[in-house]
Amino acid sequence: MRAYVLSENEFDTLVTRALRRIPPRFRKHLQNVAIIVEREPSRPGLLGLYQGHPLTTRSVGNSFTMPDKITIYQGPHERIARTPEELEQMVADTVWHEIAHYFGMDEARVRKAERKHGIR
Repeated sequence: MRAYVLSENEFDTLVTRALRRIPPRFRKHLQNVAIIVEREPSRPGLLGLYQGHPLTTRSVGNSFTMPDKITIYQGPHERIARTPEELEQMVADTVWHEIAHYFGMDEARVRKAERKHGIR
């Protein structure tokens, strides 16, 4: 199996394209969330990680908080993908998955939605 190793800028471009694929009706509600790329996760098996307070748990008292954080891990994506097209789709799926957590979906609901829409 071949790993598709990209430069940081090339991988950032994939993440940017993945964000553009999120429907505008959802994208316009992404507020106070930082989306970053890191080379490797601290725990094995992670492609991405959402850290923060989902929109469904926020109140007016949350208006002056640090941004939520979505981290997309470059290395695992590159090692798993078999083709450049698969790499781009995996990044898009991971971005969608973590944004679903931001909108308040727990892991079970995200997985169910992914199965329904044919996302790995």
